Amino acid sequence: MTSLSALQSAIDKAGPGDEIRLADGSYSAGSAIAIKRSGTANAPITITAEHVGKAEIKGSTGFSFSSGASHVVLRGFKLRHGGSLSVPVGGTHNRLTRLDVQLTGGGNWVTLNGDDTEFDHNVLQNRTTQGVFLQVLGPAKDMAKRVKVHHNYFSNHGFTGSNGGESIRFGLSHHQKYSAGGVVEYNLFEKADGDSEAISVKSSDNVIRYNTIRDSRGFIVLRHGDRSVVEGNILLGRSGIRFHGNDHKIVNNYVHTTANRGIVFGSGNEADSGPDSKLHDRPDRVVVAYNTVVGTTDAIHGDGGDFKPKDCVLANNILQGTGKLVSMPGGSDVKYEGNIAWGGPAGMPSGGYKAVDPKLVQDGLYRLSSGSPAVDAGVGSYPYAGTDFDLQTRSGKYDVGADELLPGGARKALTKADVGPLAP
Repeated sequence: MTSLSALQSAIDKAGPGDEIRLADGSYSAGSAIAIKRSGTANAPITITAEHVGKAEIKGSTGFSFSSGASHVVLRGFKLRHGGSLSVPVGGTHNRLTRLDVQLTGGGNWVTLNGDDTEFDHNVLQNRTTQGVFLQVLGPAKDMAKRVKVHHNYFSNHGFTGSNGGESIRFGLSHHQKYSAGGVVEYNLFEKADGDSEAISVKSSDNVIRYNTIRDSRGFIVLRHGDRSVVEGNILLGRSGIRFHGNDHKIVNNYVHTTANRGIVFGSGNEADSGPDSKLHDRPDRVVVAYNTVVGTTDAIHGDGGDFKPKDCVLANNILQGTGKLVSMPGGSDVKYEGNIAWGGPAGMPSGGYKAVDPKLVQDGLYRLSSGSPAVDAGVGSYPYAGTDFDLQTRSGKYDVGADELLPGGARKALTKADVGPLAP
């Protein structure tokens, strides 16, 4: 296709298995490019640029999915138009892939409301206004289910206000008790400075794993919701992890920070949040285990609040820094065991740690050396921490910290070559 009118005509006639290509060039859309047709699981409709990043959509608007449009792949376009891009409730099993998104309007750029949406190998970058790069929502009284966000590049969100500039927002406050089952993995965030929350989770039962956040003020934050897993992420620079809510697992993460506060037990303004509350829920029954936090005062920090952490666990972490390593408010109910603290006052009960040099060696990231006292030193039973941050399987007695000393498999922080439209 060599015009938007021809593209629209082809989309209107498309059936399962059809592939519609737009030739390289720059196109201005004065009205929405409507996607109303559906493919099938085995034969999706594919709407694609002839070459990735070479077909540019400008103008006042762009592609628009209709409710019910399902099994559609949107691929390879350079989006520079006004408005936003949204997959509505009722559209399922759609895939948005290898898009270059830098919209000209304000508001939230991409919204995923449909179940089983896949959002992968895209780049979203360069904005200074309030609004998120990507949000996952769903119906008014539920969440979009099983949305998968992976291998994307989120860069340079420079909004300077106090709130509303997240890179990813997974739900809103009133979604917090709804189970989403979403996965956010293998994404790279750089200069995620538009909000203190780079990844803001406000729903339940999600997995945030294997992402890299570099040179960003935004944290991974479980702001609302319960039973989520934060696993195997690499956080470099000013970023860290903060959580509120119940029954989360924070395991096998690597935090090397130049600021204070690596992993934060969030403040509690109430014991348990109601379904529509916007207050901070006290952390209950959260396990923080087998993480490595290096280079910070307050490697583990508690924000306090009227309601302190309850029935939580801090176990088998390596905490290495230059100041007090654990700062929890009085009245916190935390079980400490098996931690290694080095470089500053531990801030933990004496039975909950060993003050020994973990003998970390650096190959880009700090890892265990063969003589480390962390080897085979894990205590307690934490089977959900059975894959270390190199994605290698632990066995026997686990090594303390995020790294299991095993041959091969040394993982690196993600780079731009690993993510986005041109990545493998």
